[in-house]
Amino acid sequence: MSEQAADSQASPLKNAVRALRARRAVLKSLFDLELTSYYLLVGAVLLLLGIGLLEVFSASSVNNLVNGRPMLSSIQNQAISAVLGLALMWGASRLPPRAYRTLAYPALVGTVLALLLVLAVGSSHNGNKNWLIIGPLTVQPSEFAKLALVLWGADLLVRKEKLLTTWDHLLVPLVPGAVVIIALVMMGGDMGTSIIIVAIVFCLLFTAGAPGRLFSILLCSAVGLATLAILMRPSRVRRFTNFLSPENDPGGTGYQAIHAFQALASGGWFGEGLGASKQRWGQLPEVQTDMIFAIIGEELGLIGALTVLGLFLTLAYAGIRMALRTTDPFVRLVSASVTVWLAAQMMINLGAVTGVLPIAGVPLPFVSYGGSSLLPSLTAVGMLMSFARRRPEPLDPAGADAGSSAGASGNGGSSGGASAGSNTSPDTVRDRGVTSERPESAPADR
Repeated sequence: MSEQAADSQASPLKNAVRALRARRAVLKSLFDLELTSYYLLVGAVLLLLGIGLLEVFSASSVNNLVNGRPMLSSIQNQAISAVLGLALMWGASRLPPRAYRTLAYPALVGTVLALLLVLAVGSSHNGNKNWLIIGPLTVQPSEFAKLALVLWGADLLVRKEKLLTTWDHLLVPLVPGAVVIIALVMMGGDMGTSIIIVAIVFCLLFTAGAPGRLFSILLCSAVGLATLAILMRPSRVRRFTNFLSPENDPGGTGYQAIHAFQALASGGWFGEGLGASKQRWGQLPEVQTDMIFAIIGEELGLIGALTVLGLFLTLAYAGIRMALRTTDPFVRLVSASVTVWLAAQMMINLGAVTGVLPIAGVPLPFVSYGGSSLLPSLTAVGMLMSFARRRPEPLDPAGADAGSSAGASGNGGSSGGASAGSNTSPDTVRDRGVTSERPESAPADR
């Protein structure tokens, strides 16, 4: 009798466990669909863009009035940039990978010429000379340099795939070309963008299978050059040394950080409400660009801030998933590099707002005000969408390899070589490098 009672008590628990396992299996199956990466990219970017438009409107309307500008001027410009960016994203999602490889060198040359033009006739703001004024438009070519470097670097490494066993072919001309872009950007005073470009180069080399010793040398060189760049400008030295203790200079280098902390602290769990920010009334500099995450934390609270962070993590997951599953080396390199670009930019921005990193003047992708940042970022996401649509992702790469081995074993004398080839398929992006076989992209059938 006691055993029957125990069984009757345990049965609800067993049923609950079975239900949880069934739901987990359903969720796992959803993440194994061929178009999972595509939908994750679209959903995360559209939600971030929507949050960005709301917060730009909230942060800029009062700030514009305080500074004597039309109240709706910023949100109007941002909405136009968002529409153009979405059009570029849609157009980019329709292009095949070979089209991007064709555009790689023209994009690089155009970017370098634009950066040279900035140094000659560019406009300055807060000590940085990064902008070109073309009629009513203000363009920042260094933002487009990230996209150009991703395309050119990926195409270059794929073209040299059989020569990448030596350091000289790994580094030349990728690193010298990147150094030229970084030098032009640094001559304009934009160290934040230069750090992101360095991250893109490291990602390209890592994905291509560069050895660890090479990374050690490059990392030491990058740290040395960054230290030199900081020491060359006293404002950077003050910003770098005071970011951990902004209260030491509350009216100078610590002013922006202190007001960002106040905005985040006043938000609580659920925030003050959309449009209820106090820091947007002129207290927080660059409120709609570099510091917009502080306004998100103030108005939407910890829940809203974590939601934004979760959307960026979703975007990063989709990009890494594509890089891991694809068999096309160009798609792998571009997917990984774009993911690192957006993730590094997000971390630098959030690190500055939360006081973990020095303020580097880097906008939050898809959220901060500015078409020069929004347009290339949306174009890059459209490129990833194109890869997700045109490259069906195998549900089980190991199973696919095993299936090809079994099929080859039934073909007489060719079975041994085919089986050996299939068993050497690596499991990680870095192990595969760019020496994988490059099949033609499958046509879009959806």
